[in-house]
Amino acid sequence: MTARPTKTLRITTRNAAFQQWQALLTNRNKRQRLGEFLIQGVRPISLAVQQDWPLTTLLRVSGRLSNWAAGILATAEVDRVHELAPELMAELGEKDDASAPELIAVAAIPDDDLSRIPIRPEMLVIAFDRPTSPGNLGTVLRSADALGADGVLITGHAADLYDPKTIRSTTGSFFAVPAVRVPAAEQAAAWVNGVREAGVELRVVGTSEDGTSELAEVDLRGPTMIVIGNETSGMSAAWAARCDELTRIPMVGSASSLNAASSASIALYEAARQRRAG
Repeated sequence: MTARPTKTLRITTRNAAFQQWQALLTNRNKRQRLGEFLIQGVRPISLAVQQDWPLTTLLRVSGRLSNWAAGILATAEVDRVHELAPELMAELGEKDDASAPELIAVAAIPDDDLSRIPIRPEMLVIAFDRPTSPGNLGTVLRSADALGADGVLITGHAADLYDPKTIRSTTGSFFAVPAVRVPAAEQAAAWVNGVREAGVELRVVGTSEDGTSELAEVDLRGPTMIVIGNETSGMSAAWAARCDELTRIPMVGSASSLNAASSASIALYEAARQRRAG
């Protein structure tokens, strides 16, 4: 596919457009208001283009480009291309001047529509309740992609899904698995009810150190939603009340609990293992 021709505009100063992109790095409210976020890095940009994620702008460094960067410019569907001085690209790429990125993409934030998560007979979904760390949220998205999950729900007041730290920590998986934010467990529960009414008996399994059964004893082969709680306080009472079963990950040694992203990865791996075993 060849992209439609776009006009390239040169930027050599920290003008209004640059300041707007700079705000997308650190200002969550600005990202939401503008409906845009930044994508940094070769693999994330490549996967965003491959997955047809809606891009609004490509920022390129002035000077000669690699074959990869030239290929992205030739194929990506964007409205605008801006050529920036190396020091400006370095600032937006959060690098030093000597390692300014060749490209940065400005992408559109999609609606938080739960219909983006496909409903199928053996669906596997993970819900992360009020995550506080962009790195943990990104790791859960990465594990969800690697281990065959159909989607990720983020519930409650949480780390920003579109924070550059979140995007970077997924190493591109962000663009391969649908991730949708909902205000609270109640909205997620309403979606679960809708899935069940559509004929898929989606089972909700929560992970908790107070779980009545060990993870390996729980049947995760059918349609399943795995719920992971907040890093500090665990899942909310509202989520716990909506789980069909609470399970725990057995531990030895002195650790009293696992990192939330680690728990999610272990639970997703166990689901994948059981499904491979049939």
